[in-house]
Amino acid sequence: MTRGNLAACVALVAVLSACTRERPAPATVPAPQTHPQDEAQAAWKAFAARFIEDSFKAQPFFASQSGRHEFDGQMPDWSAAGIAREVTRLERARRQAQDFDPAPLTPSQRFERQYVISVTTSQLFWLDHAKAPFVNPAWYIDRLDPEVYLSRDYAPLATRMQAYIGYARQIPRLVGDIRANLRMPMAKTLLARGIAGFGGFATFYRKDVPKVFESIHDPQAQKQLAEADTAAAQAMEGLKQWLQSQRKSATDHYALGGALFADMLLSTEQVDTPLAQLLQIGQADLDRNLAALKVACAQYLPRGSLRACALKMERDKPEGGPVEAARRQLVALEAFIQQRDIVTIPGTEEALVAEAPPYNRGNSAYINVPGPYDQGVASTYNIAPPDPHWSKQEQAAYIPGKDDLLYTSVHEVWPGHFLQFLHANRNPSRIAALWVGYGYAEGWAHYAEEMMWEEGLGNADPEQHIGQLTNALLRDVRFLCAIGLHTQGMTVAQAEKMFRDSAFADPGDARQQAARGTYDPAYLNYTLGKLMIRKLRADWVAKYWSSEKDPRAHWKEFHDKFLSYGGPPIPMVRREMVGEGGSLF
Repeated sequence: MTRGNLAACVALVAVLSACTRERPAPATVPAPQTHPQDEAQAAWKAFAARFIEDSFKAQPFFASQSGRHEFDGQMPDWSAAGIAREVTRLERARRQAQDFDPAPLTPSQRFERQYVISVTTSQLFWLDHAKAPFVNPAWYIDRLDPEVYLSRDYAPLATRMQAYIGYARQIPRLVGDIRANLRMPMAKTLLARGIAGFGGFATFYRKDVPKVFESIHDPQAQKQLAEADTAAAQAMEGLKQWLQSQRKSATDHYALGGALFADMLLSTEQVDTPLAQLLQIGQADLDRNLAALKVACAQYLPRGSLRACALKMERDKPEGGPVEAARRQLVALEAFIQQRDIVTIPGTEEALVAEAPPYNRGNSAYINVPGPYDQGVASTYNIAPPDPHWSKQEQAAYIPGKDDLLYTSVHEVWPGHFLQFLHANRNPSRIAALWVGYGYAEGWAHYAEEMMWEEGLGNADPEQHIGQLTNALLRDVRFLCAIGLHTQGMTVAQAEKMFRDSAFADPGDARQQAARGTYDPAYLNYTLGKLMIRKLRADWVAKYWSSEKDPRAHWKEFHDKFLSYGGPPIPMVRREMVGEGGSLF
């Protein structure tokens, strides 16, 4: 046998031997292991995203206002059946959020879970407990403002025109739902708010909207706009006239009652402080600010009464009118914040200033801020002119003094609502960015007024201090009147007198503020929120910086931390910043 044959035989034996042996098991790739914690966190992330999308589908106008413009031109279902479906959706979402075990979630997800529970509970209070769509025209007026299409420059005007046309075409349907829902007889002040608000929409559709889009030279689009506006205006005018026809049966029954008012505070702001104690807290803040006013007036008008002192400040009117003066004030206020390093300004967006539209002049000033999905779009700070039906004297008195206006500009823009929403819109949690509560937003803006004075705005000028204090007194009286009107049997006339006597409001403003308390029972949230923030600031500084001689050294850190939460009920923020325990006020 040759060497080659031998090798071949050896090779063959080796092969045959291998075939007779048991084959080894093939190598397996281990399946990826999943941990219950990862699954829970992924499940929450999916739920949160679904909650947002479901909310947008149910409330498409809210989606558009939030910057999700694929929903442009769409409006919600306000029929009784549609509202019932929304109640069911919110109850289901709240139950699903509650069913999540918080233990395996991340800290931010645990907070977001509480946020969803809070949002759904608050919305359910107004829809299901207070029955706001059936008893309060203001519920609709606040949800019909088409500003997003008219003054928010998120897209070319022609694109926004088509979105507005879609909105306007649905107004007749919505008006039909509103009329079917509202129950009569209705309280006089609520009826008056509906007449003014819906009538203001009718005028606005006819006279003001065409001017916004007059530069669009598209005959077909202009024809569509005219038809939609005409139908919308006619529907709103008809709703106004129907409400006017109900005046003979109008009542004075506007009060929520003590149980429902307490439910409102707990469901919307997580405040369970007894009403009697809240009255004491509000009265104490009113007394504190009146005492400060006496000191300021002793410098400003030594021999005059507090009313004469406040009137002197109000007679120092802003040069060029409130709108022009506010534009100048915003420049100075932003510079002051930056120079004093009071709070972080997280963006370069602008706040424009304009005269408030006719349908939304129930309060002297407010701001419209783009939602978190709109990028680089300006906000609009609106200032209401006097009611033309008032006397000339009352119209003149309604125009704010320059220092009164200054602290309104602080409240609405720097560092109030506008700055707060710059922070909220950048929140990593879309839920925190989208749902900013009443007490958080108004509490921060009102807190900002006093904080700016404490930081040195005005260089201790007594007239400017009086401007800040009269704004604070107005909010203190709101606090007391909200509780009084809804739980203590206070009349509108008594509330109006309190605004004149304790906040030194002019007659027109006093009437507006007293009436507002009947259809906006939560307007105590300005002072409620401010006091909770001031207490939280003191407790946070004491906990983490007790050895510091000047607690103001850490106010910026406090402000940035507070604004990082989006806009939940302030007790939720308190638990995150200083833990459980301690009083809210």
